This record gives sequence, structure tokens and C-alpha cells, in this order.
Amino acid sequence: MSSSAPSPVAPASPEALLEALDDEQRQAAEALLGPVVLLAGAGTGKTRAITHRIAYGVAAGVYPPNRVMALTFTARAAGELRSRLRALGAGPVAARTFHAAALSQLNFFWPQVIGGQMPRLVASKGKLLGHAAETLHLKLDTASLRDMAAEVEWRKVSRLSLQQYAAAVRSNRTLPTRVTPDAAVDLLQAYEDVKDSRRQIDFEDVLLATAGMIESEPWVASQVREQYRFFVVDEYQDVSPLQQDLLDLWLGDRNDLCVVGDASQTIYSFAGAKSEYLLGFASRYRAARVIRLEQNYRSTPRITETANRLMRGRPGALALSAARSATPGTEVVVTAYPHDGAEARGVAAAIADQISAGVRPEEIAVLYRVNVQAAELERALGDAGIPYQVRGSQRFFDLPEVKQAVLALRGASVSISGEPLFKSVSDVLRSLGWTQEAPASRGAVRDRWESLDAIMGLAEQMPASTSFREFTDELMERQAGQHEPTVSAVTLATLHSAKGLEWDAVHLVGLSEGLVPISHATTLAGVDEERRLLYVGITRARRELRLSWSAAGPHRSAARAPSRFLAELDSRTPGAAATRAG
Repeated sequence: MSSSAPSPVAPASPEALLEALDDEQRQAAEALLGPVVLLAGAGTGKTRAITHRIAYGVAAGVYPPNRVMALTFTARAAGELRSRLRALGAGPVAARTFHAAALSQLNFFWPQVIGGQMPRLVASKGKLLGHAAETLHLKLDTASLRDMAAEVEWRKVSRLSLQQYAAAVRSNRTLPTRVTPDAAVDLLQAYEDVKDSRRQIDFEDVLLATAGMIESEPWVASQVREQYRFFVVDEYQDVSPLQQDLLDLWLGDRNDLCVVGDASQTIYSFAGAKSEYLLGFASRYRAARVIRLEQNYRSTPRITETANRLMRGRPGALALSAARSATPGTEVVVTAYPHDGAEARGVAAAIADQISAGVRPEEIAVLYRVNVQAAELERALGDAGIPYQVRGSQRFFDLPEVKQAVLALRGASVSISGEPLFKSVSDVLRSLGWTQEAPASRGAVRDRWESLDAIMGLAEQMPASTSFREFTDELMERQAGQHEPTVSAVTLATLHSAKGLEWDAVHLVGLSEGLVPISHATTLAGVDEERRLLYVGITRARRELRLSWSAAGPHRSAARAPSRFLAELDSRTPGAAATRAG
């Protein structure tokens, strides 16, 4: 009888597991008990280190495999941990996200503590918020509802009551244009009321309810702590106050905890992540063992040097040293272009040269700050006949607001003629919420505006004689010309969605003020987050890294300045970035 389940792998000997590691990784693997903080720089083999550490603990008889819990933040990362542990003979070890671990416990204990079945999980916060907004006679579009869903999540993972949120929202939160601080508080309260009336809970409630049960029911705490004794937390720089509280409850008065992270890769502060837990770990646990992984196996020396220059002197920054190659590698090139279209075409030409030189398309990535930047890149790569795939987001013409705009423009072009193209297109886009000035808010509202503004930019690039109908014909052709990405394709991705990935050649585009750092990063903390985001992008490259910026957008843009970070990256001329005219 066959089974689809993978066959168990015989545990390797403890000695064999250690032989596969470098000196720093071996120190981590041998530190099996007590508090351990593993400060692991980009490309230093942190996943290898922690999976070998767990497998070594199991093989040495220190860890009963069913009493170990490895925690991370995404299902993909948890799956990778399970796969590697299985290959090392530690298959029974649990590797889960915080939410998956909490949900399993909540399902088990709810009938015993509360009685009956656990409430249903909310499928869509946006839809539920929409119903809540109706009760308040508050009209919000889909993008605003998505942004308010993020507010719900931020409040809960930050462990703020509605009263505390009311104070925070008046001082340091950016809301959608039509939502006042008072309306935001009322909406979040209405959301909770509607959710409770339907006997539903959201994902943050899962963590809150699990923490509440462990905190209030000693017998629940006893069972949970009996089940799991040894904890490993990957990407610890991304932990939120709520996740940290739950982790503390899982541990109780024990300290067999290993945390792994890199403060320089903290890029989710806007969602509640706090690198202070990583940076303060050794202070909180006085007996903690601190181990640094700084030997980078991914990138060439020139790339690691560039990353080090960007983060030098920053809290928690690690000094990467390249182990991949004895040679420096190719120079990190910075190129200036007159406008976005020229930049996209220049990048496409450089990629064509790389492919001709033998680099496989799937080993090339173009990284950018916001989704709307993909539109010009898709056009340039398509014109050059280069296959590509967009990661972590829908392609431009598949975005709901873009589909809506194309349909509205097409419909209007049937009855409107003889007007200047700018007027016809802008009138339709205004009816969909577009304005000449960008909204001050960030998030989905800003993303929607960027998409509509990109369509306005396409109209302004058309020849002066173009009719409204001809313009919509052009849009329809572009939309229809999209095709499913091929397996061997260049990756287009935002900097956020590129985290955890790597390629032989990386092109970082749009490195100008207003994009990197983004315009709404107006505080020191916001600019620091943008710096870390750029660091993540730089450290995705193995062999070749190219940086670029453009002096102007496609339309109505004032002159742009190069990103302030570029000046810090040049190794030859202090205070000025090396540029090559495009």
C-alpha cells in the first residue's frame, strides 16, 4: 500500500551534523540549553544553523523531538524548516507560524474552557469593516477598507485597547483621507461589535484568546508547557508585542529559548514588528549566549561591502564578510537616467546583455519600492522580448482599480470625442477618485492612486493627435497582451516581497528621493526603515548588483534627486555616489 507521506529519514550522527557547519554555525548548534541569541546577517546560513542545531539536539538525546517548537512568521518559511528538519532526521519536530501554533491550541482548549465549538474565523476583514462602516453611515472605498484592516491588525498586535489606540491615532498614525481619528476609533469599535454579533474571531483574536487562556487557566498553561519545552524563533526581529507576550506564556519560568534574527532586516515596523526584542535579548536574559553569524556565503565582496557601508553605525548592524569568492566580483554600478521610461528600457537592455552572456532569466531580478513601478518595467521587458513574472502582487493590468479604470475609459470613449485627451482621461479618472495631488496616506489608498496616476501618465505620453478611442484601444491591447509567466523568467518584485529570496543578478531601480526613501517616511524612524529595506534589496544579489534612479517620472514630475542613500554607497568618492549617465 503506497502513501504520499514522505518516508522518515534516519537521524544523522551528532558528529556528522556538526561537520557540515562553519565555526560560527557550530557554536550555535552546540549551544543547546538556556537562552541563546543568534545574530545572523544576510546570507550567513541562519536556516542551516538553526535546523542543524535542532537536529543535533535530537541526535544527541538532549531534545525529545515532540517537545521542540520552531516558530516563524510565514507558512513558506515554516514549510522550509519542516523540509530541512525532515532531511536531517528531525522530522517529528514541530515547525509552525505563531498563528498556526496558537490556532491548534485554541481549537483544542476552547471546548474545555469556553464550551462548544470555536467561533468561525473572519474570512475578510475588509468585508466585515464594510458592514461596520454601513452601521456608522461611513462611506469608504475598497482601498480605504484595506487600510483600516491594517489598523485593526496593528492595534491588536501592539496590545492596545481602543482607548490607547484613540491616543495613538491622533499622534502617529496615517489614515485614509476620508477617515478622521474619531471615525477610525468608532469604526474599529463597530468592527468588533459586528464580529462579536456574528460569533467570529479574526487571526489576531486567535493569538489574544490563546494568550488569555494560558494566562487565566493554570491547567491550560501546565498542559501547554508540558507539551513544548524547547523553543526556537526565526526572524525574531519581526516579532510583535502580542507574539512576544504569547511566547513568554508558552515559556513560563523556563529559558530554553533560541532566537534568530538581524536588526538590519527589520522592515515590518509599520505592521507592529519591534527589533527591540532582538536587540534587548541579552539584557533581558543575563545568562544569554550571544553568537554572531557574519560570514556571508551568498554575495561577492563588493556586494557585502556595499551592504556594510549602508548600515555602518546602525543599531545591531553586523559586519558581513564574503566567503563566496576570493575575487572582489563585478563593480556595483550606479546609473542615472533622465526619466522612468529611459530607466526601464536601460534595465531591460542590461538584462538582455546578461542573458546573452549566459545568465538564466530566473536568476535575474528587478526590485522596486512600490507596485506601480512595475508597469514601465513590464512594458520595457515585453518590448525587448524578455520573459518575466511579477512576484508578491498582481500584475498592473490585473489590479482591480486598473481593470475598473480601463472599462470606464472604454465606455466613455464611445460617447466622448473631440476633447483634448488629457481632459477626457482625467475626467473619467477623477470620477474614480483620482486627483492631481497624491494622497498623504500610505497603504492601499496610496497604491490605488498610484495605479490611476500611472494610467494618467500613459495618456500624457501619447502623441498630441491621439484620440480618446485610440488611447483606450492602446490600453486594451496592453491588457490583452499579458500572458502567463514562463518558468524561466526574470522576476519583478517589491523590496518587501523579495525578503528571503536571492538571485545571481539584481537590479535595484527607482533609487530617488520620494521612492527610496518613500515620500511618506517623514520621521527618523521611517527613514531608518527605508534604509533597512534598501539593505534587504542589496543583500538579495549573489554576483552582480546594479543600482539606478531617474531624474523625472513619466509626467508632471518635478525634478527628482538621487536617493540620499546612494552617496553612502560609493567607495571611491566620499559624499557622492558614482553615476553613469543613461
